[in-house]
Amino acid sequence: MIERFRKLAGIVALLSALVPAASHADLPVSQPEVVARFPHDRTAFTEGLFFRDGALYESTGQEGQSSIRKVDLVSGGILGKVAVPPGVFGEGIVDWGNEIYSVTWHGGVGYRWSLHGFRRLGRFHYSGEGWAMTRDARHIILSDGTPVLRFLDPKTLKVVRRLRVTAEGEPVEQLNELEYVKGEILANIWLTNRIARIDPVTGVVKGWIDVSALAAEIGSDDRDSVPNGIAYDAARDRLFLTGKNWPLLFEVRLPSER
Repeated sequence: MIERFRKLAGIVALLSALVPAASHADLPVSQPEVVARFPHDRTAFTEGLFFRDGALYESTGQEGQSSIRKVDLVSGGILGKVAVPPGVFGEGIVDWGNEIYSVTWHGGVGYRWSLHGFRRLGRFHYSGEGWAMTRDARHIILSDGTPVLRFLDPKTLKVVRRLRVTAEGEPVEQLNELEYVKGEILANIWLTNRIARIDPVTGVVKGWIDVSALAAEIGSDDRDSVPNGIAYDAARDRLFLTGKNWPLLFEVRLPSER
């Protein structure tokens, strides 16, 4: 029921955004080139993803099924896993130091976990919803489904800055999974096949990444199985993309990287 409500709310928001989206036609759109394919747990309702020390870290959603896990890239096997406390819908994750922070959809409660062993270290609070997180060198960046990204102090987890995201002057709704890559914030736009490339200073969308071909390869007829999951391996300059309940994780290259 909760996911159905969320879906309906998202559809309404998406329909209301169709007219402004038409004005985004002048922004550059790139199609990623697939470099490699890796197996991905198709039961994982992916909400957050990052790459660290040779492994993927992933959070999954759905009440009663939410988890945080360490995943082997090549095999897709789960190397470690912890269940998010019962009764909540797990959302995004991010690493900071030797900890992982996770947020939940409703209730304004987040959790701190040890990077190694996934021991729960504490909790924190925020207003509104929690959708996804990433980080730059100084801040944790939080999305909540609105056009506004919140920059948090990693020590206090208090908001120190808000960034309104726009494309061709129009606010961009449904900002979901995030990843900070080469001075840009990449953001999945929920219920679409597009990833926004956001300037972290101005909030202006510089262009779109169209992952329609990846979604078509997956071929799911479940409207909840949308693209969601971006991870970047900075050491080897590798970008990974996946989606909710997708059986594959893609390593991709963007045209400008050739």
